[in-house]
Amino acid sequence: MEELGYDFEVMVPDIDEKSIRRNTPHELVMAIAQAKADALLTKIKEPAVLIVSDQVVLFEGKIREKPIDENEAREYLLSYARGPAETLGAVVVVNTKTDKRMSDFQTAKIYFKRLPLSVIEEHIKSGASLRGAGGFLIHDPLLSSYIDHIEGTIDSASGLSKDVVKQLLKNIL
Repeated sequence: MEELGYDFEVMVPDIDEKSIRRNTPHELVMAIAQAKADALLTKIKEPAVLIVSDQVVLFEGKIREKPIDENEAREYLLSYARGPAETLGAVVVVNTKTDKRMSDFQTAKIYFKRLPLSVIEEHIKSGASLRGAGGFLIHDPLLSSYIDHIEGTIDSASGLSKDVVKQLLKNIL
């Protein structure tokens, strides 16, 4: 949001994401993003624009949310040598003054080089692997030299596409 030139406040929704389940990855990320928006709207008292997102990683057709433990994170990180980690994110924007709500999706594919065990262990030890969908944070300097290439934008890969946000804001303001 800083890169877009906006003043903003970070708020954390108090929801149990694991209790929200849907049949498809698109339905899942959108349902979680909408639940985050609903939870945060109860805390906003002045006119504002609320922007929330959620993201999962798809690998070999399966959804990967945040790993449940270090073993799952290790398994995820080792597997990315076989193929790309595809990020799928949902963005929801709400104008609290007009109650207008818009949403859209963002995607990217991240192709990793084989990650050495030492890098995997350091990423896990830092706690980063348990904070990100698919077991990684794309901006972690540890991983940057092991990203072969990204199809899509780095901000889509990280969970909040500037292009998607700009288009949604244009439509609700």
